[in-house]
Amino acid sequence: MHEFIKNEMKSVALSMFRKNFFGIFHGSISARVKQDQFIINKKNAIFDNLETKDFIKLYSKKDYRWNEASIDSDIHLNIYKFISEAKFITYTMPPFVTAYSINHTSIKPIDYFGYKEFKEIEIFDPKSFEDWYERAEFEIYNHLRNKKTNIIVIKGYGIYMFGRDLQQIAKTIAILENSCKILHYM
Repeated sequence: MHEFIKNEMKSVALSMFRKNFFGIFHGSISARVKQDQFIINKKNAIFDNLETKDFIKLYSKKDYRWNEASIDSDIHLNIYKFISEAKFITYTMPPFVTAYSINHTSIKPIDYFGYKEFKEIEIFDPKSFEDWYERAEFEIYNHLRNKKTNIIVIKGYGIYMFGRDLQQIAKTIAILENSCKILHYM
């Protein structure tokens, strides 16, 4: 069962890497496997060539394995802990979405697919990057839960998204990236 999930994560991560949603060592992808367990990429994973060894299973209770895991593991844990619908989570940095988020407070797609999918997305402003990683694990899941959404676009930082289908997550991020690309060229 876990091999199937890891293979799906590898395949989707490669597609997302090719679209420039993940950097060489930047981004994260995870899957909940039990109520208190999830699989996530390790911190030194290279997203265009993920192997089974590049993933690690973590439990809600922290142990030595957390030292090898992605820097985003605490954020993923809190989303899984407080949002029961989350089966998969990604953190991506699509360049057009990230760039667009710096000078805007929301994204209002003007293309058909973007408009049908989103209508408008509020951009979350973390205010300061100085202490962002100390606050991120709480602020991200709070925003997702309070706004009743499965996606958060963070100003100058990227996108966290959860869902029940990993391919649908990738498709949604691609639609948003394309919408921001269109907005950029308008």
